[in-house]
Amino acid sequence: MLKYSHLEEVAVIDEIKHPIVRECLRFVGLPGNLEITSMADIPAGTGLGSSGSFTTALLKGLHCHRKALVHPQQLAEEACHIELDVLREPIGKQDQFIAAYGGITCFEFEHGQPVKAYPVRISDETLFNLEDNLLLFFTGYSRSASAILKEQDEKSKERDARMIENLHFVKQIGYESKAALEAGDLDEFGRLMNVHWEHKKQRSGGMSNGAIDGWYATAMANGALGGKLIGAGGGGFLMFYAADKVRLRHTMRELGLREVRFRFDFEGTKILASD
Repeated sequence: MLKYSHLEEVAVIDEIKHPIVRECLRFVGLPGNLEITSMADIPAGTGLGSSGSFTTALLKGLHCHRKALVHPQQLAEEACHIELDVLREPIGKQDQFIAAYGGITCFEFEHGQPVKAYPVRISDETLFNLEDNLLLFFTGYSRSASAILKEQDEKSKERDARMIENLHFVKQIGYESKAALEAGDLDEFGRLMNVHWEHKKQRSGGMSNGAIDGWYATAMANGALGGKLIGAGGGGFLMFYAADKVRLRHTMRELGLREVRFRFDFEGTKILASD
């Protein structure tokens, strides 16, 4: 029995309509009867890595049910296998790995090689200031990440020169952002968020729209040092690094955008209770 936004009660795994649940159960090979209930504070399709988080959490729970201890690396790799190899989603691996590991973590992705994970060397003062000054606002609508990412995926496979150049540029921003965090230069980190967003928008016509561009411009004129639309684009959440968070909060509230408060998590996917 599955309880999420729909209710499913089936006799065999192959009858399950929810693709991630079906393939996770098929992968783990769970015998007997089982009831799975999914609850979330944030709606799907909002760019916060909900599918990757859901997949790692479900796999963690299924392994625990079978009394199996799973390392975050294995958990993330299994989640990536299900979403990328089995379900053929045009996505990356970052969501599954950060969900499994948690923390302010650096990942290195190389073709044909295991993903490397290690913590960013960030001071406590920088960490607290980063957490205090990152603000998240809901645009009010969601979208399909697969639909937005399909164009990028196809152009990358076709070795489209502009797309490859854009992605290499964004990769370099990743290195510079890591250096800024480790140096405690959060103003530079905020500036790089803005540079990233300006280049990210060039990858697809569906990445942004007039409303998003308007909200972003207003935020940048009212306390934000930099920001971006989280995830694939087209909707979901706007995140900003603020120099004046009080002013930015009031401005975005006047525009009708709801803020979602958050805290960093350093545990990753975990079991809260088990029998």
